[in-house]
Amino acid sequence: MENRLDPKALFSLSYGVYIVSAPYESGCPSGCNGQIANAVMQVTGEPPCLAVCLHKDNLTTECVSREGVFSVAVLEEAVPMTFIGNFGFKCGRDLDKFEKVAFRKGITGSPLVLDWTLSVMEAEVVRTLDVFTHTLFVGEIVVSETLKEGVPLTYANYHLIKKGKSPKRAPTFIFNELK
Repeated sequence: MENRLDPKALFSLSYGVYIVSAPYESGCPSGCNGQIANAVMQVTGEPPCLAVCLHKDNLTTECVSREGVFSVAVLEEAVPMTFIGNFGFKCGRDLDKFEKVAFRKGITGSPLVLDWTLSVMEAEVVRTLDVFTHTLFVGEIVVSETLKEGVPLTYANYHLIKKGKSPKRAPTFIFNELK
């Protein structure tokens, strides 16, 4: 059968760039772990819920599954690639990603990233769904806060302006070949 999947069509979908984090009490001095994610969206208004989709092999997925909570930080367009790289291309099993990052623990125990962040949200997981290589978590938002005004970083600008790549476990890894 002929392959009728054009990855370039998927690249035209609109995404943001976020840090999804969760408590990781036994793993590092900061007590938390996080990762870059583009698969984050609001799915309901009443009650307000977010969906985040994370690769099953990632430590953050393990933390969210175990603790039942997560936070989302909406990154601003001016965020440097070194900051993104800390959360996107390194493993929390090997280092404490929060060692040199300004953050505070929220009411769920999830870290709220303050550097390069426009807004933060905390959620309690209400549903999970197995999606092949990933787990989709739906969480009811329990706290949200705007930290500053600005332009959120889109995934398109991450690729076009910042020349960023997708890590191997990202849903958009196949886009690396299109550049």
